[in-house]
Amino acid sequence: MLPRSRTLPSRIQDDVSGDNRDARVYFEVQSQAKPHQDVEAISPQPNFSKCFDDDGRLKRTGTVWTASSHIITAVIGSGVLSLAWAIGQLGWIAGPSVMILFAAVICYTSNLLSDCYRTGDPIAGKRNYTYMDAVRSNLGGTKVKVCGAIQYVNLVGVAIGYTIAASISMMAIKRSNCFHVHGDDAPCKMSSNMYMIIFGITEVIFSQIPDFDQVWWLSIVAAVMSFTYSTIGLSLGVAKVAENGKLQGSLMGVSIGAVTKAGTVTGTQKIWRNLQALGDIAFAYSYSIILIEIQDTLKSPPAENKTMRKATLLSIAVTTTFYLLCGCMGYAAFGDDAPTNLLTGFGFYNPYWIIDIANLAIVVHLVGAYQVFCQPLFAFVEKWSAQRWAKSEFIIHDYEVPIPFTGSVYNLNLFRLVWRTAFVAIVTVISMLLPFFNDVVGILGAFGFWPLTVYFPVEMYIAQKKIKQGTPRWVGLQVSGRSN
Repeated sequence: MLPRSRTLPSRIQDDVSGDNRDARVYFEVQSQAKPHQDVEAISPQPNFSKCFDDDGRLKRTGTVWTASSHIITAVIGSGVLSLAWAIGQLGWIAGPSVMILFAAVICYTSNLLSDCYRTGDPIAGKRNYTYMDAVRSNLGGTKVKVCGAIQYVNLVGVAIGYTIAASISMMAIKRSNCFHVHGDDAPCKMSSNMYMIIFGITEVIFSQIPDFDQVWWLSIVAAVMSFTYSTIGLSLGVAKVAENGKLQGSLMGVSIGAVTKAGTVTGTQKIWRNLQALGDIAFAYSYSIILIEIQDTLKSPPAENKTMRKATLLSIAVTTTFYLLCGCMGYAAFGDDAPTNLLTGFGFYNPYWIIDIANLAIVVHLVGAYQVFCQPLFAFVEKWSAQRWAKSEFIIHDYEVPIPFTGSVYNLNLFRLVWRTAFVAIVTVISMLLPFFNDVVGILGAFGFWPLTVYFPVEMYIAQKKIKQGTPRWVGLQVSGRSN
């Protein structure tokens, strides 16, 4: 069953007595046309509801700040710490240039995608609650299934990758203290399985948050944590540059024949490293797969697409600034020997307690980022199940459980409890079996970047605005979509 904040009110949902008086009142409110302006009506009509939106669901409360925190949480992942390595492969010219190019592309196509949240009128048009709903409304056909397959495979891949990344950061804390006691050359080897299980248990608990718009506080905490460890990585990079007394690196990046810690770089390795660097940067900017779901948390008025444009511009500007600073300073500090992760790859060993704080911040951030990416998947499965087995008490019924010392209640849904727990458990087991899967996630992110970030937003925008084929605007959009 979908959470109460995304379904009909309980008085309608659980009404089995045959008294439909409240239902009639509710649907009268739902059928009331929404004002076609971006400000509240000064004199609301008699049936105007302050509790429900124009689609009959509970009033959304999201703002520019909550949307920005969701985006920053999704975008500034622990991958920011690998950007020094990525710039190291591309060099001082191509590295920052590619990063700025990706930022421009994601900002432009995100604005196109935000216009597809409502079909037709941007103020009162039909809402599309998910990315797949938007594709279904604007394109239809097999493209819906293709979009869904790419989106949800990527979401599962991100969940696996974040589980692995969190365990690596937890191990880094343990290893940092080991190096501090036994020296930098100590083996300090350990298994990641226990840390993955700890992270999985934590996610089981947080996965019981019913809906996307109810994880806003966790998303804000995660965003603060991302700034914390990014700032620490940046500060350590600046300190390392000051210690070296010069900037490391070259204009063209790691050259063929260069001897690195991983060995001598061959021509084939150079090509592969460049492609992997592009994939890392693409994955670092991939949040379009959850953009519509984030937009569905925004209150209206003003129009959701206007709020989303502001949130996109703000969050992309902030994240790109951090990306450039962290990536460039990391490369300047280590040059061709830049580690794949500044904090877990032990480019830095001391001060060890700062490394511990940074890695703890990464773990806390990944707890929130896991939820930001998985909530759309949870909602999809629960919505489909509620439609498929609409009369099943196990799926649709909520039990009110009092929360001690708060005076409030938690709506416990047994299907949600079982399904989400099973999902987290399966992801954790796969992560333990495939500890190298973090690299595969980068490939999945790069593979999904073009269709989800460029192709579908452009095609939906053309269909939404009814842009005629062959016109200059149509040609421009098609060229931008194909060239990116």
